[in-house]
Amino acid sequence: MEFMNMTPELLDTEHICCALGAKAYEADVNGKKSWLKDRMAEGLVFYRLNERAKVFIEYLPAEAAWVPVDAPNFMMINCLWVSGKYKGQGYGRRLLEHCIADARNRGMDGIVHVLSGKKLPYLSDRKFFLHQGFRIVDEAGPYYELAVLQWNDSAPQPTFRGESRSLTVHQPGIVIYYTPQCPFASGVVRDWKALAEERGIPFCAHLLSSREEAQQAPVPWTTFAFFYEGQYVSHEMMSRSKFEHTLDGLLGRDT
Repeated sequence: MEFMNMTPELLDTEHICCALGAKAYEADVNGKKSWLKDRMAEGLVFYRLNERAKVFIEYLPAEAAWVPVDAPNFMMINCLWVSGKYKGQGYGRRLLEHCIADARNRGMDGIVHVLSGKKLPYLSDRKFFLHQGFRIVDEAGPYYELAVLQWNDSAPQPTFRGESRSLTVHQPGIVIYYTPQCPFASGVVRDWKALAEERGIPFCAHLLSSREEAQQAPVPWTTFAFFYEGQYVSHEMMSRSKFEHTLDGLLGRDT
């Protein structure tokens, strides 16, 4: 099977993998495509299997990434996803090899990616990246890790920015930080806001609309971040029912 490198023109006619089969969020895909087009002008690559499948990698220079990481002259992987029947066939390794070759051709010093110390939804498989030669060079609570594949040993070691380590906000109730990078995020925010209004809980969603805002965010993974009463809870874009269950637990904790 062949891979294809998406271009701004192809984005108008081709799928981008993420929301395949998720009818409730298809309306938000155009927002993601618009975001991708803007980022492609800054060096972003969206490389996917030429099939109707969730098999792709998305990456860009770390200086342009919407992630609070200091990694000059490194490539940042936003997402690498292989799902369903395509798992276990070497597609993940081939996607990563494409990114490595591209980063080397651009004269970069290595690649960085945000992982988790435990298996969690929406974050990459830690074992896969460590098996491919990545090493953990920094950590930020409660579970984030910065993984690096570095071929220039004299380059400065990448780190999480100080702002991202706070994991606190100064607002009551439910607070969300998110970017247009994931097409699921906007729909999830709408669902959660409706539930918060039903419960009479203060709700505030911050759409990070620029790289500068994202790189100063109070959390290491800016695609989606959920805070409750000022404290970080999760990065997971939960269904309404799961969020309601989580919220019940948080409210019970406060009583």
